[in-house]
Order: sequence, then C-alpha cells, then structure tokens
Amino acid sequence: MTRLDNDLAFILKYENVAWYDSGSVRMLDRRIYPLKTQFATCNTHLEVAQAIKDMVTQSWGPYFAAGMGMTLAAKEYDGLNSKDYLEKMKSAAYTLSHARPTTSAHMQEVVNACLNASVLAKESGKDAIKASFESTLDYYNEVYSYCEKMGTLLADKIPQQGTVMTQCWAETVVGMLLRALRKKNNEVKFFCPETRPYFQGARLTASCICDMGFDVTVITDNMPGYVLKKKNVDVFTSAADVICVDGTVCNKVGTFQIALACKYYGIPYYVTGKPNKAHPDAASLNIEERDPELVLHAFETKTTMEGVKGYYPAFDITPPSLVKGCVTDKKIYKPEELFNYYKD
Repeated sequence: MTRLDNDLAFILKYENVAWYDSGSVRMLDRRIYPLKTQFATCNTHLEVAQAIKDMVTQSWGPYFAAGMGMTLAAKEYDGLNSKDYLEKMKSAAYTLSHARPTTSAHMQEVVNACLNASVLAKESGKDAIKASFESTLDYYNEVYSYCEKMGTLLADKIPQQGTVMTQCWAETVVGMLLRALRKKNNEVKFFCPETRPYFQGARLTASCICDMGFDVTVITDNMPGYVLKKKNVDVFTSAADVICVDGTVCNKVGTFQIALACKYYGIPYYVTGKPNKAHPDAASLNIEERDPELVLHAFETKTTMEGVKGYYPAFDITPPSLVKGCVTDKKIYKPEELFNYYKD
C-alpha cells in the first residue's frame, strides 16, 4: 500500500495518530504531547469511544480512531453469527460516531464504511477484522490525499517569505501546506494562538511546524488582533470541524474573533475542508459544551478562586461573510459558491 505520510512530522505518521495492532488500539495522547510522548491503549471499542470523548486525540484523530475502534469491535464480536454480528457492529458504530456530537455526521461516514466492509467480509467467510482495518487505511490515504491538494492550493495564496496565522490544530493540512511551501522554497513564518484549554495551537500545530523546519511563534489567545497588524500577517487559515454548504464555518472556539479582526484589517481568511451535506447552514449545528472545569485550569493547575464558574463551548460559528475562500481538494471556492462543490 502506498502511504502518504512520508516527510511529515512525527505527529502525522499513521501509527502515531491511531493504530490497531494485536487486539488493541493505540493513539498518541495529544493532550500532553510534546511535553510527553505517551500513547493511550484501548482494549475495547468502548474505551476508544471514551478516549475520543476525553480528547485524547483531536482534529482528524477522532475519525481515524473511530475507524480503528470499529476494527477492534470486529475483533470483539468476531465469534458471533452474521445476524448478531451485524447488530453488535451497528451498536459499536453508533457509539463511536456519537462520542462527540458536533462532528457525528462525518464520523458516521467513517464507521459505516468499516461496518459495511466487515459485514460483507463476514458474510463471505473472509477476515472481517482485516476488512475493517483496510477500510480505515483507505480513509487515511483518502484524507491525506485531499489534504495534500488543499495544502498545495493554500500554499499558492501565501506570498514569498510571508506570515501566516493559524488557529487550533489543522492536522494533515498543516503538514501538507508545509510540504508544499518547502517545494516552493518559501520560508514562511507562522504565528499560532495557544488554543486553550488544551493548548492545541501551542503544543500540536507549533510542534508540527517546528518539526518540519519552519519559523513558528506561539501567542496567547487574547493576542491575535494585535499581532495581525503588528507582525504584518498575510493570511489567516484554519481547518474546520464542520463547513456548512452555505460557507458557514464551525471550528474551535476563537476562530470567529480572529476572522472578525482579519476582516477589519483586510487580511484574507482561508478555511480548509469539504462542505458537509448534512449541514446546510448554521441552524443545523449542535455546538458541544465541554466540562467548564477545564477553563478554570491550565495544565491541571487551578487558576481561579473556589466558587468562580467556567464556561466552555468547544466551537464557535464564523459566518460566510468573514471567509475569503474555502480551500477544498478541487479548488478554492467563494463561500457563496461552495454549494457547487458536489456538482463539480
């Protein structure tokens, strides 16, 4: 099998995202990387679902983990007859795809592909575990392939020796963007807001950029508006947990305020990803609210007085009017033209 993770950072290697081997699934614990390089090991699909819910892995990680979780479920239920196997695997697919509510529509696509592959193999007397694993590998390559196309398109929008601001952790798109910039000999500088409370920008994005040899600076989440102007940022970019068909972006909370500041300064905001047909517009979104205690801590250190309350919406919504372009694997669309993606 051809793999598309060559020349990418450690964090983007397939085995370091989520991987099934010898009856268990292991995934790099992105909550603590790079301070510690530690892997979580899951022995049941329920443990995989809990790891996804607990943010052990983020960005594309949950989708790959869900696929590998289906492979683990296939092992758990391998001894059942076809009818019981189907019912158990459907239940596993639901559990894994709904571990986090905002992205459940896309997660269902991943787990259902594994479900169908393993059930077909089971009914044909073939290896259902292998079929589910290979379905997930196909998904890895599919994602990395279109991320490579997006990274190449986005690289063309960044001036020579330009400056880019990111938001949160755009996973494979970041790696592919850096690879494309390297081919163009474009020594771009990056500014990464820290992205509290899990610090994905500081730990994951900045580590990936540094690992691949580019200049990167971390700023706190209340600095972007000032830094955009002070450091002459040319482009702001993020991935998205959901891109609606009308060009609305649902991404890590904080994206909206950076996009708003970019609009004020005339700095283009390019979001990367595909539109999701399950989400025509913002009204279809279910914004996940996570444990407010996380806001009251930084790396497990309490930062507030007892009695102070926290609030933690995981995502916010950026309207199409603040988005310059939606970078897909086909081309860059204006938000108002994104509905053409599936026609094209």
